[in-house]
Amino acid sequence: MFTGIIESMGIVERLPDSKNKTLSIKVGCLAAELKPGMSLAVNGCCLTVTQIMEEEVQFFILEETLRATTLGELKMGEEVNLELPLRMSDRFGGHFVTGHVDCKQTICAVEKLGEEKEIWIHYPSFAKCYMVPKGSIAVEGISLTIGKITNESFCVWITPFTLNHTNLRTKRPGDKVNLEFDLLAKYAQKIINERLGTND
Repeated sequence: MFTGIIESMGIVERLPDSKNKTLSIKVGCLAAELKPGMSLAVNGCCLTVTQIMEEEVQFFILEETLRATTLGELKMGEEVNLELPLRMSDRFGGHFVTGHVDCKQTICAVEKLGEEKEIWIHYPSFAKCYMVPKGSIAVEGISLTIGKITNESFCVWITPFTLNHTNLRTKRPGDKVNLEFDLLAKYAQKIINERLGTND
C-alpha cells in the first residue's frame, strides 16, 4: 500500500525486452531501505524487487504490466517516480494507492499558469463514475486532486514543488501516464452495482 507521495526520482538503467524481462533503475539512497521481495512503486506501479546492486535495483516485469502501464514505453535514462510502501507508523499524506494501475491514458493539454501547471488527461468511459470534483486520483503514482471534468477528460493542477520533484515536469501533450482511480470509490461502485444487479 502507498499514499501517492513521491519520495525520490530514479533513472532507468536497463529496459525489459523479449528475452529478458528485467527492468533496472538507479534509485540512489532508497536502495538502503530495500531488500529482495520488497515492493517499490515505480510511476505508480507496484513492483517486486528481485536484486539490488549498490544503488541499482532490478525488477521482473510481467507481460501484463508492460501492456497495461507505461513501463513498456520507458526509455533509457528516463526519470521515474519512486515511493516506498507505507509503514503503519507513517503519516498518511495522500490517499490510498495500491500500485495496481487501472489504465494508461494520454495527456491532451498542458497549460502553464504562472509557476503551476494545469494538465488535462483523457479518461476511459468506464471511469466516468470515478470522476468527482475535488476527488483523489493517482497520476504516475502521484496523489492528486481532480479539478475540472468534461465528458472525456479531467484536469489536475500541479504545484511548483510537485513539478520540481516528479516526472510531471517533463510531460507533454501526447505523452501517456498511468492512472489509478480512487480505491474507496471503486469499492463503493462495486457495492452499488451488486445491489442493482449490474456488472458495469
